[in-house]
Amino acid sequence: MTDQVGDGASQPRSALVTGASRGIGRAIAEQLAAAGLNLTLSGRDIGTLETLARDLARTGRDIQVAVADMAAEQDVRGLARRHADRFSGVDMLVLCAGVGTSGPIADYPMRRFDRQIAVNLRAPFVLVQECLPLLRRTAARQPGRGARIAAISSITGVVSEAGLAAYGATKAGLISLCQSVNVEESASGVSATAISPGYVDTDMSTWVHDRIDPAEMIEPADIAELVVALTRLSSRAVVPSMIVSRPGETQWRA
Repeated sequence: MTDQVGDGASQPRSALVTGASRGIGRAIAEQLAAAGLNLTLSGRDIGTLETLARDLARTGRDIQVAVADMAAEQDVRGLARRHADRFSGVDMLVLCAGVGTSGPIADYPMRRFDRQIAVNLRAPFVLVQECLPLLRRTAARQPGRGARIAAISSITGVVSEAGLAAYGATKAGLISLCQSVNVEESASGVSATAISPGYVDTDMSTWVHDRIDPAEMIEPADIAELVVALTRLSSRAVVPSMIVSRPGETQWRA
């Protein structure tokens, strides 16, 4: 794709990835680096992030690590500033950090609900808000490509699963946030996509291993492929959501 602004093609592309230390976030970081993007990697485990950064630096990309607690607003806003200080733009903002616990609505602890709201929904809202000026500048510099947000939601945000009411509610909110970004910002080249998979073979899914074989789960690399594909689209293509289901007789198969 050829950018329509003179300096657009000369500017190296970059992405900010939250939840990058493991699972889906790590797979996304690996594939974005392989696709030629410089990266800001965020998570809470500095050791794991630094090891990943060293590995990805072998691709020749510029990789920085930014430790942040997504439940702390100052960390979230600081993360956006760290990326802006290092890179001239942000082509892809990946909202992957998340937490989840199961339990029925009747006696679900509100402290768990509040933490999921903070990490899974409030933090993405704050980070989008903080990154929007840089996303807009990036999109203006390369109008043919634009700038994108990829939010890792969940199929439970589309179709409810018993015991996951709190988690599903936060993920439904994330889908709605992406839609709102599109109606407010896509005309200026900034668009958002909510990717909603069923069970992915990560640490977060170990609690269902007694009833779902990990070999039957979606691979993290599958979700990463979708994120990389978004970076290759023109700004004319707005993709509000993607749902990724596991094989089986039920259409919406978590």
